[in-house]
This record gives sequence, C-alpha cells and structure tokens, in this order.
Amino acid sequence: MRAFIFPGQGSQSVGMGRGLADASPAARAVFEEVDEALGERLSRLMWEGPEETLTLTANAQPAIMAVGIAALRVLEAEAGIKLADKAAFVAGHSLGEYTALCAAGSLGLADTARLLRLRGEAMQAAVPPGVGAMAALLGLDFETVTAIATEAAGTQVCAAANDNANGQVVVSGHVEAVARAMNLAKAKGARHSVLLPVSAPFHCPLMQPAADRMAEALDAAPIMAPTVPLVANVTAAPVTDPAEIRRLLVEQVCGTVRWRESVLAMAALGVTGFVELGGKVLGPMIRRITPDVPTLTASDMSGVEALAREL
Repeated sequence: MRAFIFPGQGSQSVGMGRGLADASPAARAVFEEVDEALGERLSRLMWEGPEETLTLTANAQPAIMAVGIAALRVLEAEAGIKLADKAAFVAGHSLGEYTALCAAGSLGLADTARLLRLRGEAMQAAVPPGVGAMAALLGLDFETVTAIATEAAGTQVCAAANDNANGQVVVSGHVEAVARAMNLAKAKGARHSVLLPVSAPFHCPLMQPAADRMAEALDAAPIMAPTVPLVANVTAAPVTDPAEIRRLLVEQVCGTVRWRESVLAMAALGVTGFVELGGKVLGPMIRRITPDVPTLTASDMSGVEALAREL
C-alpha cells in the first residue's frame, strides 16, 4: 500500500527534466503542454538556466510540477504503471499538492501550470522585498516552535509555517519577528536556527493577499474528484470532494504545511511505502518521521526505470 508524493520549492535545478524529455515522447509532451499553457518556453529555462531566474517562485513552482508529472507519464507510457492502480493516496509539500492533484486527475495539466504561475506571482507580490523572512528551527518539536512563534510575534506576524519532520520546523513572518524567534529558539535549546534563502514569507498570515487571488482563480478552475484521495497539507487528512479541495488549497497559502502529521496519518492508514516523483527532498524527511517506511524516488530516467522495476 503506497502513497505517491510530490516535492515543493527548493527541488529545482538547471537541467531538471531534460533527460526525461530526451528519452521519452510522453515526457516531452508534458513540457510542451506546460510551455503552451504559460505562453513561454519554461522548458528552455529549466534546461539552460540561468539558475537565478529558474529559482524565482513564479518559475520554480510550475517547473517542479512539470518534472513530477513528466516522471509519472513516463511510468505510465513506458512501464504501463497507472497511479490509480499503485497508489492508495497522493500528497505533496506546499506546491507539490498541486502536482499531486494533477497526477490524480483532479486538475488538468495546463490548468495546474497556470495556477502555479499565478500562485508564485501572487505569493511574491504579497509582501514587499525585505519585509518578511523564513527560518528553520532545528531540534525543537512543533508545539515548542508554535509557542516561540506566538511569543516572537508581538504586534507583528510570526507563525509556524512548515512542520517538516521531527525537530525540523520552519517559522515565517516579519523579518524582525523571525529574528526574535531564532533568538528564543536558541534559548529553548534549539540545535541550530538558519534563515532560509526565500523571496517571501510563505505560509503565514502575511500571504493573505495571495490567498485572495488564489481563491478567485481556483473558483474558476475545473477541479474533479481525484482518482485516489489527497492527504491535504492543512488538515493532514484525506479529501476527495472538489469543493473541499478548492477550499483547502486557498487555506494552504497562509496555513501551516503539516507534512509530519500527513506522513504519520498515511502510515496510520496503512501506507507501507512512499514514492516521490520529481525530486529527492521528501525522502529524508520521511526517514525522520517513519524510519521503517521506505521511500522510492524518481526524478530522472534512470530513477524512473528503477522505480518501474520496483513497482
């Protein structure tokens, strides 16, 4: 009993997906459809760079999605493996939730690309440069970090943004409040605190303007029931109802990514293995959460071929 999972921002790199496109017409078709949906050659940026342009949120989000879907399409076309036959659940970390929904047939590929381009632009525009920050607080549990964020906020915003794994929680908010949280974390015995190289304070109330824009866009987007349930970021629970999915995607913009709880929930529901498509980011987190549940990964052709043999 497996869950297919999809990574979030940070898994992008120049050259991503090129091997898949070179080896498989099914993968090439994915990148061509994404390019057409966006009205530009995102694939050229993915394969040739420059890295600083690819890393921009509005580019990285659809790019990461495209690689995850391309890997899945290669599995389907070359190995005859269907997600609905092999997966009990899908899930994704932040933007990866959109990839998961596309993989499970809830969102069309072109719509997913356009939604992620808008999501990236809206999240970037929600907070002026230099106003917000994010920091990883290592060695403290989620409850402790939540209390630290509340204390650090004062009259500003500071929130627990990502509950990634045991002892790996990210806070987000005003830059001064995040700095206060880092100092408080040190006093509480954090092993390490580090500012993250991000362009905006994601997954906190400062993202409300982006949530408003996504609510409008998602209201107009056709969303179907997924072929397998999605374990949602903000609830860490399965969902299949399109109206509920739409609501949770809006909440996700400002809400905590409850990844640790999502992994535990899937394990409790009987998942005995995870398959990460499009990156190698989530596997290390899962090993810290559920060490006895293996994760297979595939983001290039050799990885997809090895995964096909395992499945």
